[in-house]
Amino acid sequence: MALILPVEDKNPSWGTDCFIAENCTIIGDVSMGNNCSVWFNAVIRGDVNFIKIGDFTNIQDGAVIHATYLKAATTIGSYVSIGHNALVHGCTLKDHVLIGMGAIVMDHAMVNEFVIIAAGAVVLENTICESGYLYAGVPAKKIKPLTEEQKEMLKKLPHNYVMYSGWFK
Repeated sequence: MALILPVEDKNPSWGTDCFIAENCTIIGDVSMGNNCSVWFNAVIRGDVNFIKIGDFTNIQDGAVIHATYLKAATTIGSYVSIGHNALVHGCTLKDHVLIGMGAIVMDHAMVNEFVIIAAGAVVLENTICESGYLYAGVPAKKIKPLTEEQKEMLKKLPHNYVMYSGWFK
């Protein structure tokens, strides 16, 4: 059974048709929309600030979502895919975003719609990622515009995760 814990009378909540893996952890002031999935060993820790997640968002295996006490909450839009072992911390991710495997997005960063953060990239504090681009590197830099195929992938990938989660329900 997943570890679901309140913190100071704030309980995690989620909408309909969500998949919550048996060994993930969701703590405190966390709210998720419909058709989301939280995969194996993922941690969503809303203990020091709130975490809001939209619809059709997937938090993949080993990812960590956290915030900074009194300074930086985390807001994640709809149709977002957060890759395996990524760290999303005190930032804002708009809709149709992919955070690559092992990437890090730090406090007060803003990742706008239709952005891919490459695997292993580090988006530094206060960085604003412009809509429609691929960002990569340490620190992450704007590399090139997304292709139409990449934009379509950003629309399709979250629906794939709804399908995958159906295998476990």
